Amino acid sequence: MTMTSKDRAALRGEAHHLTAAVHIGHQGLTSNVIETVDDALRTRELVKIQLAKTTDETPKAAATRLADATSAEVVQVIGRTCTLYRWNPDLARKNGVPPWRS
Repeated sequence: MTMTSKDRAALRGEAHHLTAAVHIGHQGLTSNVIETVDDALRTRELVKIQLAKTTDETPKAAATRLADATSAEVVQVIGRTCTLYRWNPDLARKNGVPPWRS
């Protein structure tokens, strides 16, 4: 699934009010972090991830690696925060409200 710039802009607006669901520490992208991000994407679809200053990897590289490992799309990378999105058709939506709003 490839997103258009309009889709990305809409998701950036939705993600603005979210807090970081996953924090990546000095150990970087471990298998546990990837599993945690995968679980968060499965339950929320839109996830903000915060990287610590002590992480050796750049935020863009980390976002790309996480997106590849979890089959997600990178919505944006600002500073040390990245936002990922992955559609989950199995999530229950009440009245069309996305899961990150509920």
